[in-house]
Amino acid sequence: MAEVLVLDTKEAGAALVADHIASLVRDNPRATLGVATGSTPLPVYQALGERRAAGVDFSQASAFALDEYVGLPDGHVESYRAVIDREVTQRLGMDPERVHVPDGSQVGIESAGERYEQAMIAHGGVDIQLLGIGSTGHLGFNEPGSSFASLTRVKTLTEQTRRDNARFFASLDEVPMHCVTQGLGTILRARHLVLLAFGEGKAAAVAAAVEGPVSASMPGSAIQLHPKVTVVLDPAAASALRHRDYYRWAQDNKPDWQGI
Repeated sequence: MAEVLVLDTKEAGAALVADHIASLVRDNPRATLGVATGSTPLPVYQALGERRAAGVDFSQASAFALDEYVGLPDGHVESYRAVIDREVTQRLGMDPERVHVPDGSQVGIESAGERYEQAMIAHGGVDIQLLGIGSTGHLGFNEPGSSFASLTRVKTLTEQTRRDNARFFASLDEVPMHCVTQGLGTILRARHLVLLAFGEGKAAAVAAAVEGPVSASMPGSAIQLHPKVTVVLDPAAASALRHRDYYRWAQDNKPDWQGI
């Protein structure tokens, strides 16, 4: 079972995760972070920026992004390479050569997934992977029906996901139809998964992922197959959990030395 932590606000949840990542990097300056995009992890990156200002050095750490849109022009402000550069690389003072994002350019797209997969394996994998969860239950861009053994590959986005992401573009028509995404099998190789979810709109997907059956129809349920998972929620995102009272009890009585 995943460890479920319910914090009073998303800022408190982000601070908890940022403290853990900062401790990881202090202990291992060459740690590898798995970074996600979207609005959910932004408070974590902001909190990590504060840890950097307080003296945590991220310059030797590495990062691998979960996914990238296919076909956006170079330098597009909403490409995930641009987002990661703004929110992670620059904010944390990371070496851009150590920050990796899938190649979403049309030229060579047929091998983009395999090339990214090989790069991650050659690097030695991810120490801690940040995840959000979509309203369809997707992790990364692994939509319902994705195999739990899937590796990095090109996927077609659902219309719901395109509508959800349209807020970042001028119109729905501008949202790409395809992406390169780490597969569920790729994500499950990370040594520690941290799933973040905030707001009532994520409550149903969180409950299905944490407490529902393990099913390809709910990609988020893949976290139940991993030996070390931390789910960080605010009360609204936790509102549909059947066992939320137990999670609170376990959280309140957890030994301090265990961390997250």
